[in-house]
Amino acid sequence: MTSKQRAYLRKLAQKLDPVVQIGKGGVTPEVVASVDEVLEARELIKATVLDEEVRDVANTVGERARAEVVQVIGRKFVLYRPAKKPVIELPR
Repeated sequence: MTSKQRAYLRKLAQKLDPVVQIGKGGVTPEVVASVDEVLEARELIKATVLDEEVRDVANTVGERARAEVVQVIGRKFVLYRPAKKPVIELPR
């Protein structure tokens, strides 16, 4: 992913509310399944982390859900994965 594409996705993610919250239980198979389901529907999601190192959690969830970590800020991170029929058109 190019920096131009990443910047475009960050711009789109500013308006999003977090749809997944990862708590004390950490990255469980249920969390990954819900992230996977939401990514298929929306392509771009924002998530929050309560107790753990945010970058580590973002990388783990991204890897397990086959998604790209777009941004990590504070306790939130943004993931992107194109759907089978992509809605978001990335710049070249």
